[in-house]
Amino acid sequence: MDLLRDYKDDDGDGDGNDEVEEEPLGEETLGESMGASDPPALVPEEAEASSSPDSSPRRLPAKSSAPRVDDTTLALAAAESSRSLHRPLDPGQHAVGFNPTYDQLWTPIYGPAHPFAKDGVAQGMRNHKLGFVEDASIQPFLFDEQYNTFHKYGYATDPSGLSFVGDIETLTKNQALSVYNMPQQEQKRRRLQMKTSGGAEEAESGAADPEVQNPATNEWLLKNKISPWSGKMDVVQGELTEEQKKYAEEYAEKKAEKERGEGRGDKAEHADKSTFHGKEERDYQGRSWIAPPKDAKAKNDHCYIPKRWVHTWSGHTKGVAAIRFFPKHGHLLLSAGMDSKVKIWDVFNSGKCMRTYMGHSKAVRDICFSNDGTKFLSAGYDKHIKYWDTETGKVISTFSTGKIPYVVKLNPDEDKQSILLAGMSDKKIVQWDMNSGAITQEYDQHLGAVNTITFVDNNRRFVTSSDDKSLRVWEFGIPVVIKYISEPHMHSMPSISLHPNSNWLAAQSLDNQILIYSTKERFQLNKKKRFAGHIIAGYACQVNFSPDGRFVMSGDGEGKCWFWDWKSCKVFRTLKCHEGVCIGCEWHPLEQSKVATCGWDGMIKYWD
Repeated sequence: MDLLRDYKDDDGDGDGNDEVEEEPLGEETLGESMGASDPPALVPEEAEASSSPDSSPRRLPAKSSAPRVDDTTLALAAAESSRSLHRPLDPGQHAVGFNPTYDQLWTPIYGPAHPFAKDGVAQGMRNHKLGFVEDASIQPFLFDEQYNTFHKYGYATDPSGLSFVGDIETLTKNQALSVYNMPQQEQKRRRLQMKTSGGAEEAESGAADPEVQNPATNEWLLKNKISPWSGKMDVVQGELTEEQKKYAEEYAEKKAEKERGEGRGDKAEHADKSTFHGKEERDYQGRSWIAPPKDAKAKNDHCYIPKRWVHTWSGHTKGVAAIRFFPKHGHLLLSAGMDSKVKIWDVFNSGKCMRTYMGHSKAVRDICFSNDGTKFLSAGYDKHIKYWDTETGKVISTFSTGKIPYVVKLNPDEDKQSILLAGMSDKKIVQWDMNSGAITQEYDQHLGAVNTITFVDNNRRFVTSSDDKSLRVWEFGIPVVIKYISEPHMHSMPSISLHPNSNWLAAQSLDNQILIYSTKERFQLNKKKRFAGHIIAGYACQVNFSPDGRFVMSGDGEGKCWFWDWKSCKVFRTLKCHEGVCIGCEWHPLEQSKVATCGWDGMIKYWD
């Protein structure tokens, strides 16, 4: 501590008394000192200061032995990095040495062409064969306006809205108006001006050069430029040859026949014919080919779900709309095709097509056998209903109201087999007496096309469904609805089937479920029974029962056939039957484990 105190005192004395102002040595003084041989004499005060032990030595200018460094490059690099923080990024670089801002990342590409790309676009930015295409949000009206303006006047507004492209002179002349902003009077005036100017130019050219003779000149080409087909009109019509006369007569006959057919509308008859494909129509005992085999009997009353695919009938060139087994025996299968043909197939023996019935000019919608199977009805989109003889293939009678029949049905009573009911596209159910061919009754209450007709209550009543999403119950022969079923939650029901015990109706609803209605007096919906799981929305897939009533089955829009248990309402089995829609399914009336399905792929498949 004593030493520190003494040092402090000495330091204070030196600061107070021995302050010496140092003057920098000038060039003259330095030269003189360097040139003199004798050392310079010291001033008494300086000598006294240098001789004193407490005085500090004189400070000389600092000198560095390191070479001088040029910091210009460093300053330029720092300035460059500061500028790069504000300019757009180069799309070709792979790494960024700083954190770019949002504006830098989304700045559009400007500037000169990219040095490594031929067309000025880096490879990473190329999203089109012509380079880089940037999506722009522009309203269709504005785009059409600029598009039409450019094609008519040769100029348009740039999408940025800052400049114009195209013919600037016309732009200035039109005051930058578009085709949609051009006044109507201005357009008329310009059209007239163009016409008058065109006529004046033609007159001037005709007066100056009445006829250009040199074909090598552009004037001659412009004056004689004609259509390549114009020479055809100048040919003088000569005498027709025999072949040309014959062709002209045939063409005139075809045209007249076509006009007559169009005049008649849909009343033009289509030739009814039939082709037998079997070996012989009668066997050695004289029995017809439609006669059921004697050994065709039901083995037992218990039905089973089929497991395997055993046979395919393919003959329709388009989809199959409906199939029906021969009543009671099922040894023949009738099919309605969208190729306007009806075919009947052998089921028991050969499994081949037995006869083709050709009488419709458009797709066949529905078919229905008579009780004994010797006759059947077919309804087509050509607006005709035909009554066929199954054995001979002849058309017994034809019925039409000028509307499309969607469903045809014969009265199941044996004494009323001559009464035909047809649901039409004009919301009516028409009843014919086929013996006289007259319409005996019309049931007109539905608000949409009629889809199904189902007889219930010992054939005294029938239930109809329609596109108006309702069910209506009618007394046969009386055009008054006795029961009207329509709920807000109901959908259209394009297929209805009667349970074998005649107490229930299964209705295929277009909300992908099968609903059950009672056939008793009140026709109530059975809320405990509902069959679902299949997808049939939009398709009129048929629903059906097994002969013993234990199973419900239906096709669906994915080509599957679904089987449900009647008591538990659970899905029992599904079979993938067709590639397209499985539109129809029928259970064999005698063989309890066999089912036929048809689809829009033109196939009819048999399952066991």
